[in-house]
Amino acid sequence: MVKRKSWREKLNDNKDLPKKIRMIGKVRARFGAGTMVIPAPREVNAIMKRVPLGKVITINEIRAAIAKKHGATICCPVTTGIFAWIAAHAADEAAADGVKRVTPYWRTLKSGGELNPKYPGGPRRLRKLLNAEGHRVVAKGKSLVVLDYQKAIFKRA
Repeated sequence: MVKRKSWREKLNDNKDLPKKIRMIGKVRARFGAGTMVIPAPREVNAIMKRVPLGKVITINEIRAAIAKKHGATICCPVTTGIFAWIAAHAADEAAADGVKRVTPYWRTLKSGGELNPKYPGGPRRLRKLLNAEGHRVVAKGKSLVVLDYQKAIFKRA
């Protein structure tokens, strides 16, 4: 029987990433000409980890910071989202093992300030953590969003 990798093992498996590619075919049709960087999981985690108390960041700001770092036109939205999800689960796994300072994944929002329902604990837990840090979380349709999240964006990603 094959043992499954822990979330922390997944986070630390870079799989020969980051990688910068020229956009061609369907990718070029969707995003335009230029280059795309496929980030390493630890790059995404490193940005998420730097977001201080009282601040938030969206996945789009993370993507912009990584694209800039690598001199690429854009950063892959799919892998960035997946790696943020892995970082969140790795942090939750570490916290369950008694680690005190973990990546504050609850401060990483989807575009539009929406809480990520796929993060550990789901929207209710994220809301509780964000409220405890002074953010106001409100319902917007079926989603929960941080009210005025733009005013709390972490700029030095």
